Amino acid sequence: MKPLITHLSNFTTPHRFDLFTKIVRDRTKYITVVLEDIFQPHNASAVLRSCDCFGVQDVHIIENKNEYTINPDIALGASKWLDLHKYNELENNTLSTIQQLKKDGYRIVATTPHTNDVALENFDLTKGKVALFFGSEQPGLSSIVMENADEFMKIPMYGFTESFNISVSAAIIMQHLTLMLRQSTIDWKLSDAEQDQLILNWLRNTIKSSEQIERKFNKK
Repeated sequence: MKPLITHLSNFTTPHRFDLFTKIVRDRTKYITVVLEDIFQPHNASAVLRSCDCFGVQDVHIIENKNEYTINPDIALGASKWLDLHKYNELENNTLSTIQQLKKDGYRIVATTPHTNDVALENFDLTKGKVALFFGSEQPGLSSIVMENADEFMKIPMYGFTESFNISVSAAIIMQHLTLMLRQSTIDWKLSDAEQDQLILNWLRNTIKSSEQIERKFNKK
């Protein structure tokens, strides 16, 4: 993989490649975001932008009734820096998504007020990897998420309004948790192999005719 990365790096600017190698060191999969049936393009796109800004690499997108649509004016290209995982093969894909994330070692955390919830500032990151579930504005998270969640998290609020916009909620939670993560002794960074793969993906996504360049390289 490294010889291919070195070769492709010749087709981008030194500044951009240095930026790739710098940013990849701050990426994490310890925290991941799951969006269940989001239908507002501006909110969906704003969440992607926040994930990129806070270094959260994976976004899991559950498409049950609604197809996930990105608004390029809001996302500002964030999707090409992230790994988007879509779940849309079944009529209801929520349970299979939860099962897969649990299999991958994630705690399922529903971000919604609940009788057994914990305030954001008291959330314990040391207990293991976290999959943060966010639902649509009106219906919120489905009963399947609520019934299968391991934990429930809320953002303390002190006004009359009962909830934040989903994109605001995601940004607040990610800012707080990623700050806690970077100040902790938790092993939250990507492995060397994962960093190399991500740099390769970024090169492929940003170099014109990268597939053709790669084919020629592989023939040598």
